[in-house]
Amino acid sequence: MTSGPEISAWRPPVAGIREVFHAHFTEHSYPMHVHDAWTLLIVDDGAVRYDLDRHERGTPKDTVSLLPPQVPHNGSPATPHGFRKRVLYLDMTRLDESLIGPAVDGPDLSDPLLHRRVGQLHTALADRGEEFEAECRLALVVERVRKHLRPAPAADSTGPDRGVAENLRDLLDARLLDTVTLEEASRLVHAHPTHLVRAFSAAFGMAPHQYVTSRRVDLARRLLLAGQPPGEVATAAGFYDQSHLTRHFKRVVGTTPGRYARTRTMDRARTTLT
Repeated sequence: MTSGPEISAWRPPVAGIREVFHAHFTEHSYPMHVHDAWTLLIVDDGAVRYDLDRHERGTPKDTVSLLPPQVPHNGSPATPHGFRKRVLYLDMTRLDESLIGPAVDGPDLSDPLLHRRVGQLHTALADRGEEFEAECRLALVVERVRKHLRPAPAADSTGPDRGVAENLRDLLDARLLDTVTLEEASRLVHAHPTHLVRAFSAAFGMAPHQYVTSRRVDLARRLLLAGQPPGEVATAAGFYDQSHLTRHFKRVVGTTPGRYARTRTMDRARTTLT
């Protein structure tokens, strides 16, 4: 007896992404159909075979498949146990019409690094409060996809730039408790979004979203030691909610905000006793 399909879909608050779709199909076959968005697809288990522009295609391991808008395609399991896939539907602001032809000619990109980055993007999209990280990861994914579709660009004008990195750091510091999107930062710093991510990472050894998270965790530590309860600290330090704070706090500090706050009480008790 075969199990039924497992499906989840949502529209994240991240510019350029229309929909996230995760599915496990054992028997379902897609008929010929079209989308008005780019379909960026990775298969985590099994394999898919599909027809695109009258050519049969497939999804071997570590392949990222990019199906262009308005081009008919279908899809069916290529293994007896079906397939498990994760899909992003990207609008035309991320990949324009000029890339449709190259994508039709070579939709399956054999690139383990790109595959890993797409997986990391999906992980960020699954967590509320990680929208800035998702934007940064999306910029790198789109950049690498473009390099596959246009492997010989002119000159690369997006090299690391210390001034751009420092300007972005100043902006992130000034807006630490606000929601700053990568597009807004791009306008304010006057640099392309991908350039911002690469320049910042090269200058400071960490991605912009990692910098923001570490600064917020640092602020949360000070607030906890000042006596604020963890539930209030989460919002005061710029996190989405307490679970969002706890996840990052434990990863950075090695303990939960509650346990960290209790060390303050124990220290005061020791001081009283002495």
